[in-house]
Amino acid sequence: MKYDLDKHHRRSIRLKGYDYTAVGMYFITICDYQRDCLFGEIINSEMQLNQLGQRVDACWQRLPFYFSNLNLDAFVIMPNHIHGILV
Repeated sequence: MKYDLDKHHRRSIRLKGYDYTAVGMYFITICDYQRDCLFGEIINSEMQLNQLGQRVDACWQRLPFYFSNLNLDAFVIMPNHIHGILV
């Protein structure tokens, strides 16, 4: 499904005045370009990663090697986006 700006209205859910550089847990969502299903597909209610999806997973798992104070929590790859919690 293509992203339709007329149907998918997004607004910022950031708290006004909150310092997002502060230590804490952060839930992130990253959508791929034009929301094309680039990372795999759902088959029998289960996400099947393709080669690019596997690469995304590997990159996520390596983030703490680049950022020593970072811990990873829950993470899921969907066909056209990822969700994760960074600590």
